[in-house]
Amino acid sequence: MSAVPTTSHPADGTPPTFESVWALLQENAQGMKEFRESLKETAQQQEKKNDEFYEKLGHLTNLFGDLTEAMVAPKICEKFEEMGLIFPKANRNTSVNDRVNHISFEVDIMLENGDKAMLIEVKTKLTFDRIKYHLNRLAKMRKYADLHGDKRTFLGAVAGIVVTDKARDYALKQGLYFIEYAGETFYITPPSGKPKEW
Repeated sequence: MSAVPTTSHPADGTPPTFESVWALLQENAQGMKEFRESLKETAQQQEKKNDEFYEKLGHLTNLFGDLTEAMVAPKICEKFEEMGLIFPKANRNTSVNDRVNHISFEVDIMLENGDKAMLIEVKTKLTFDRIKYHLNRLAKMRKYADLHGDKRTFLGAVAGIVVTDKARDYALKQGLYFIEYAGETFYITPPSGKPKEW
């Protein structure tokens, strides 16, 4: 950054003229302009790098989510059948988009039979917020079903690779099944007390 201009007397002792002070100010102003442009360019480059980083992070998160779903989906019906819940049909990435009634949501995995459907939220990192969001999704599913004459009972489950004991306990207390990984397989823990039905 350019030095701050001064109006000190030249070496020969003569006082500075208006022209010499003006020239010094102009020189400093040009230096400041170049400095500001350099800062702006640096900020733009950093912003671009940040955008690229978050885009890559988003792709990575989606990939982990897809892999997590892929690990659960193929065997999930068999696991629930061992618990007495038979679901012959399993769908990944089911969407509901009812614009008329303002009900929109997506389900990672949805298991179905004639009487019941199980909505499963699958996350690499399962948090309290994701569990609460899934409970809200189940309420929306019930509302949507009622509006369209669907009399089935809806159950809920959550699955995660990274999850705290508190989040796990919270999900179970809310009446959700909890799916947890162990090596290349996974286990399903039934909710505390009776599973909640929507």
